[in-house]
Amino acid sequence: MGMGAETFMTKNFSLTLVNASQTVKHLKPLSDTSFDYTPADRIAQRDKDGLYHLGDINITLRESGKGNWKQYATAYNRKPVVKLAVNGNVIAAADLAATLPADIPVGIKRFWETDNGDLVLRFEITNISTGNIEIGSLGIPLVFNNILEGKNLDQAHHENVFFDPYIGKDAGYLQVNRLHGEGPSLLVLPQENASFEAYNPLNDDPTPKGVVFEGFHEWLIHSKANAETEWKGVEQWNEPTSTDLVPGESKSFSLKFVLAPSIRKIEDELIRRKRPVAIGLPGYVLPINEIGRLFIKYPEKISSISVHPENALTLTKKGETPNGWLEYEVKGNSWGRARLSVRYEDNTLQTINYKVIKSQEEVVDDLGNFLTTAQWYENRDDPFGRSPSIINYDYDRKQILTQERRSWFVGLSDEAGAGSWLAAVMKQLVRPDHQEVEKIKRFINETMWGRIQHNSDSTKYGVRKSLFYYEPELMPKGTYSDSIRFSGWEAWSKENAEDLGRSYNYPHVAAAHWVMYHLGRNRGFTGIDWRQSLENAYHTAIAMMKFAPYYAQFGQMEGSVFLYILLDLQREGFTEMAADLEAEMKKRADHWRSLNYPFGSEMPWDSTGQEEVYMWTSYFGYADKADVTLNAILAYMPTLPHWGYNGSARRYWDFVYGGKLARIERQLHHYGSGLNAIPVLSAYRANPDDFYLLRVGHAGSMGPLANVTEDGFGSAAFHSYPSTLAIDGYAGDYGSGFYGYAVNSATYIYHHPEFGWVAFSGNIEKEGEWVRTEITTAGKNSVFIAPESLHLTTVAGQMQQVDYNPKTRETIVEFNGDALFGVKVPEGKEVILPTGIIKNTRGYYEVKSSKGKKNILSVKIK
Repeated sequence: MGMGAETFMTKNFSLTLVNASQTVKHLKPLSDTSFDYTPADRIAQRDKDGLYHLGDINITLRESGKGNWKQYATAYNRKPVVKLAVNGNVIAAADLAATLPADIPVGIKRFWETDNGDLVLRFEITNISTGNIEIGSLGIPLVFNNILEGKNLDQAHHENVFFDPYIGKDAGYLQVNRLHGEGPSLLVLPQENASFEAYNPLNDDPTPKGVVFEGFHEWLIHSKANAETEWKGVEQWNEPTSTDLVPGESKSFSLKFVLAPSIRKIEDELIRRKRPVAIGLPGYVLPINEIGRLFIKYPEKISSISVHPENALTLTKKGETPNGWLEYEVKGNSWGRARLSVRYEDNTLQTINYKVIKSQEEVVDDLGNFLTTAQWYENRDDPFGRSPSIINYDYDRKQILTQERRSWFVGLSDEAGAGSWLAAVMKQLVRPDHQEVEKIKRFINETMWGRIQHNSDSTKYGVRKSLFYYEPELMPKGTYSDSIRFSGWEAWSKENAEDLGRSYNYPHVAAAHWVMYHLGRNRGFTGIDWRQSLENAYHTAIAMMKFAPYYAQFGQMEGSVFLYILLDLQREGFTEMAADLEAEMKKRADHWRSLNYPFGSEMPWDSTGQEEVYMWTSYFGYADKADVTLNAILAYMPTLPHWGYNGSARRYWDFVYGGKLARIERQLHHYGSGLNAIPVLSAYRANPDDFYLLRVGHAGSMGPLANVTEDGFGSAAFHSYPSTLAIDGYAGDYGSGFYGYAVNSATYIYHHPEFGWVAFSGNIEKEGEWVRTEITTAGKNSVFIAPESLHLTTVAGQMQQVDYNPKTRETIVEFNGDALFGVKVPEGKEVILPTGIIKNTRGYYEVKSSKGKKNILSVKIK
């Protein structure tokens, strides 16, 4: 920095380059020059060797086809670069030889230039040796300001960004969003020879990683060297490639930096710039019994389409839309990851990654079976009172987890400890099974009630942090495994484990009571006192305020369950409890209303409190704060043509707190996906023309199913590092995400002005004037018909099929047997049901089936 810096203006940016290195010091949008996309506020701390900056390059080389790979990087040993003369569209240029080792067999020049006013970063690489050189890895570090250290929420939301990749080869891009979700979105695009092949973490950058810093990544144009070394044996998102240079040959590689008007307008901007755009409906997690649709837009014609593994997907061309989108039907044929490669006539290659899963019913049934068999723990001699229970699981070793250095993992509380039993309980809300329910009743009556949750005296309804603890002096010899190193804060003492002050443990228990209420009240299960279960759910919510007041000021994971409990109290006429709970929740919502960004948590920044914050601020009519919350969610929950990132709410530290492979890493479909889908889809139902919300929300709700194995194990999340690209080995905190699926999964029927009738979690077809939809969610208990804002739900029974006539506005619902259902429409609309269908005191309608006849009901909107 001692040599100063120089500023240049482009059409959209103010660009400041450090004179010594010609790397970026500032990148500011001209629309708001008080904001900087780069971590310029830390330039003094980051002015050292080994720390990456925008403008650096990483390259791995060898003699073509033989020998070992050798890596070079401009960041490792910085020396002032030699400036080059500029002309035309070039605004700054440098020869990088001085900052690279003397033995490097290529010369590298860097050019900052413009293309029709847009900023371009270009590297020109020349083979200066006498032999052929193979470039096995070529990475451009993407350094933007995602360092949250030392910042409060207001500062972070105004000063910081998060970014997510579409690793789609020539069609790929990186989107960079401000945390508050407003304003333009920065897009990094391939310009020349810069296919987005892989997205690699820069773990050699010494900037400390943790809950306040996810780390930086590089855009890999070629990755063959990585695939043969540190990624060996791992199936990548794209086929790894390299490129060769003969002596004297030069080749340019460049990226372009542009702005989309907003997050929602990213695809429009890509189309405007004649980039390949793909929209998969309903998304890229594809149940094997559902027909997906894929729409592709690009000026060039498609020359070929291929699938890897072969026959994993079947594509059928259906035609072209009025505005030139090519339409394909997509059918999954075999479980697992599948890559679709689309080659265009100009040789542009676009890849789209799908995950084919079993039907939603089968996935959920498999999950329930696995949880209540493989993860069922029964040991009368358990010294911590954890039997019987559904406990954490190590899928790599195929065994339950009863000891871990992180006490809460095996203590049946906290997200990692409660996750497995929570998933098992929530499964019963969707697809109850008598044998599973009997085991869950035992767990709740014998282990949860009275052990995890106090059931007497002044601490009644309090929820402890863990049943497991580390106190070798108090326990018999041999209690603790000699192979585990219990040390530090993670090895909780008995006193710490018994603490009632962590509010985040209360929603898990409240949800269990609430599900038991529904099983006893609506599903006819015997041996359940539904009144007591609902009262226990209420008391658990109140106890959170009493015993955990500090953390209760924040939005909770699964905190939406408190709203569902309130609504059921109101339906049952439990007015005193309802009024009490509503008043307590309003105090919290009033506090959130007073904050600019009410998303605090036990972490400096989090993506989990937004679920409950949105639901309560919306309930109490605080629309301004609900909108702030929704925009923040959309900033970290992208829609991209890739199953792992589409609808995947940002989380990057919970492999440390809930996983087996403990590291700071972007988690794919961690529980934030399922939880954040709750407010997004709630917002969509209030704004049924907002197709973007539907796409994001539905993708998030499918995230929990994407990480369930063929035999039913639910993993904490999927590892995004290209060295792994696999599910985590622990069940961990999976259950919080499945809660999101259980309470939020639904079939959505929508008429798109370009794509026609589409169904999300349904198979749709047009028959004359009728639109017929087969319901494919696991529970078949929720259908939303967007043109009418008509929301049909069942608390008992299932909907098999829904027919809708947009001309007459009639809907015909086919139930699978008896049903207890609800109908919700916006204020001002009237629902007309057949004579004899009467609403009960709780607001539900009952329909009875007749032997040998379909149970069909007509619903009309006036």
